[in-house]
Amino acid sequence: MDATASGASSVQYHNITEQAIAPLAPPPHVAHQRQQRHCFGNATPGEFPLSANPSIVLHFLSACNLDPQDLAKLEATCSFFRQPAHFAPDHELSLAELAALDMCQKRAIFKPMTIEQQQCLKQSCGGSWKLVLRYLLAGEACTRREKSQAIAGPGHSLAVTSKGAVYSFGSNSSGQLGHGTTTEETRPSLIRSLQGIRIIHAAAGAGRTMLISDAGRVYAFGKDSFGEAEYGAQGNKLVTTPQLVESLKDIFVVQAAIGNFFTAVLSREGRIYTFSWGDESKLGHQMEPNDLEPRPLLGDLENIPVVQIAAGYCYLLALACQPSGMSVYSVGCGLGGKLGHGTRTDEKQPRLIQQFAVLNLQPVVVAAGAWHAAVVGKDGRVCTWGWGRYGCLGHGNEDCESVPKVVEALSNVKAVHVATGDYTTFVVSDDGDVYSFGCGESSSLGHNTAAADEQGNRHTNVLSPELVTSLKEVKERVVQVSLTNSIYWNAHTFALTDSDKLYAFGAGDKGQLGVELAANQTERANPDRVEVDLS
Repeated sequence: MDATASGASSVQYHNITEQAIAPLAPPPHVAHQRQQRHCFGNATPGEFPLSANPSIVLHFLSACNLDPQDLAKLEATCSFFRQPAHFAPDHELSLAELAALDMCQKRAIFKPMTIEQQQCLKQSCGGSWKLVLRYLLAGEACTRREKSQAIAGPGHSLAVTSKGAVYSFGSNSSGQLGHGTTTEETRPSLIRSLQGIRIIHAAAGAGRTMLISDAGRVYAFGKDSFGEAEYGAQGNKLVTTPQLVESLKDIFVVQAAIGNFFTAVLSREGRIYTFSWGDESKLGHQMEPNDLEPRPLLGDLENIPVVQIAAGYCYLLALACQPSGMSVYSVGCGLGGKLGHGTRTDEKQPRLIQQFAVLNLQPVVVAAGAWHAAVVGKDGRVCTWGWGRYGCLGHGNEDCESVPKVVEALSNVKAVHVATGDYTTFVVSDDGDVYSFGCGESSSLGHNTAAADEQGNRHTNVLSPELVTSLKEVKERVVQVSLTNSIYWNAHTFALTDSDKLYAFGAGDKGQLGVELAANQTERANPDRVEVDLS
């Protein structure tokens, strides 16, 4: 800080020796020179070269959780932010921009990029490293990239450790567990063929699994075709160990989402690619049902970076990151109003959901259930829309909503995470509490109403959000919930805590819970600890 701005000089302490008392006399006038502290200079004594000490600003930027708007305000009010930084890599960068770039370079998906690729990403994000940093952090927050994850797939489950190892368990009729067999596993089993490969994201579909490494490579195993096992055409072969997806080797992938008859992947640069839909009217390009070549998703999202994708039964949602803020696009089947545009018509290409601007809500997390969708806003509000069967929208009824609607019953809850399944919704609050509503089949809501129901009915539907007290009783802070998103499989649910403990409840007839069930027991009503080390 400039000492002249404070109005007081620096106080220095010295050793004082005893001296004889001299007669009082007016002291000679000595001009007191205040010590100046400069942000830039020639490194002479007394100067404070702030530009050469970016760690101070880096700590301030990271510890205060500032967004690009906050940084812009700092630049407008603090003179040292507007001065050119006198060190590599760019002499024209302001200190705030340099700090943002330094933080970007510490992200796993940014480090391998060439300078040219980094500059292209910067331009697509809006021409600022602060916006690039927001883009990277938003993607990490949505998908728990580089953190432990749990995926409750259709009949089989995946658990990814914070170090990138993968455990799988449950149904294995198509080799979707990746162990080289088609034998069911009732306990988490490490996929040993992935040794030396760090996985940062996983996705599960009916009989199919996809894993993404920190190098952007995609590994798939299980069925080599798409569609539910009971209704879709089976492929000619089963892949029982992780195999590199050759058609994606030239795309650095960071996320995958598996729908019913299609798969979508998201590139490091925020571009969406889809394959195996087989109908020009769905995703804007003509494909054969067995076409495994990725095609870029055309339309409004071609030049807008996307941080998260979510696949429902027959539609896709995309959370986009623009300089003006976050937004949600939808494409595919519009039945039930699940695309969020106020109609029930299909969309061939991605279309912006306008309702969030009307609600003054900034989306930060999006979830696509089989027939309904949900979003968490930056302010903690939750919106749901689509088919309202069994009360899965949380509005106290079973009505459909064709545009996003705020769940008023959660008005006193600040949400940070939402998960959707087949007519089921879970919301996680900032203090780790979990709320659920919708279809109670298979005890997947976690409420265990048997104690209050004389007939022992644990399958009661819940029309409005209710606190999952059974998770509250484990005395752990929940950070992620995953539930089965398939209309043909009994649902099960995972709750992951901030201490990397995993709890499971719901259907377990195929071993997908990863816990031991009693004889003739097919489901578990209360959360049970899954013995797997995710740390």
